Amino acid sequence: MLACLGLIFMTQWLLLVAQTYVDWQCTDLEMPEPPIRNLTLNPWKMELSWISSTNFTEYECFVAADNEKAIIKAEDMTCIFDGNLLFPLHNGAIFSVTAVNINSTYSSTCSCIPRGMKGSAIENFSCVIYNVSLMNCTWQAGRNAPEDTQYFLYWKNSRDDNETECELYIKDENGRHMGCRFQNVMIKDKTAYFMVNGSSNVSQIRFYDKYIELYTVEKLMPPSDVTVKCDKNRNDCIIQWQRPQISHLDKDKCFKYEVKITYKGNSAEEVIHTFTKENERSHVLQSYNMGKKYLVKIRAAGQYCSVNNAWGEWSAAVEFGNEDIFSSSAWILSVVAVAIFFVAFFTVLFCKRTHYWKTAFPKVPKPKNPFNGQPDINPELMECKMQSITSENEQILVAELVK
Repeated sequence: MLACLGLIFMTQWLLLVAQTYVDWQCTDLEMPEPPIRNLTLNPWKMELSWISSTNFTEYECFVAADNEKAIIKAEDMTCIFDGNLLFPLHNGAIFSVTAVNINSTYSSTCSCIPRGMKGSAIENFSCVIYNVSLMNCTWQAGRNAPEDTQYFLYWKNSRDDNETECELYIKDENGRHMGCRFQNVMIKDKTAYFMVNGSSNVSQIRFYDKYIELYTVEKLMPPSDVTVKCDKNRNDCIIQWQRPQISHLDKDKCFKYEVKITYKGNSAEEVIHTFTKENERSHVLQSYNMGKKYLVKIRAAGQYCSVNNAWGEWSAAVEFGNEDIFSSSAWILSVVAVAIFFVAFFTVLFCKRTHYWKTAFPKVPKPKNPFNGQPDINPELMECKMQSITSENEQILVAELVK
């Protein structure tokens, strides 16, 4: 029970602090009973309300802030500054209500003056939405802010939402809040309201507020499902893709695309085609070189709709086409020749070091003697035999020696 009461008290205190960060100075306070009194501004809803003691037929509101001016009609003694009439208040503002009756006209004016030391408010506030639903907001400490200054961020995503404090602060080395990370962000209305106030034991810190059209700070994702289909017979390629994913609309005709085609393998990126397609999600590349390989990547930007018109991220490069045929064949033949040489060399070396060489390559036997295997005859004995044959008249006994 005590915890619930404490939470309720803290919530009410935060809302009170958020709604009383400015001083009002009205020019008609010296009147004892002004016809229009109790001008009240709700900065979160940009609603100006009052109480009237006279029945006026018509009310009109005027605001001057941030070098802008606007006049709108009132309903039920309330003016709602909406749409393009939303102005930040950290530099001060002037509000007035003019009441018109049949016989008279009355005007009540109040000035909105920020509290706190000049130069203590944050500076360089910016936000970026990425990966569809993540958002980072960052800022810098005021140049005159005391060292113990701590900042707190509150924001309101749409008019119907309640203001909430940052859940995950980005801190510097001294623990000071210098940014905020948001998750599951949905772009609802065109404009979100951010307010950063501060606290210090030295002096009062000025607040800073800003209205941001969230779609203008969304960093677009790259187009998805990039495909390329080539037809060698027609000598063309069809490049297709899908629009980038965003959270707040589902329309195809809200984007333009930049397509970049380069040769693969160049050390310096050589762009051979770059063109823009509006609302289309395909392109036919005519008469491309069949012997080359290409890379294509695509990025998107918004047009005609509530989509950031800055170029988003490039898609991953997709390859298509063929490498140069001659160079590829020469390279393959060179590799095959070298491989065959090394296989043969190591095979011979292995076989010579083992008995497999003799088995694989046995010695060739000598040819047989044409004389049916008879032993060779000594030439000297042959000469003696011939002499015995030729001497017909002499009877000489010759002994033949036969091996």
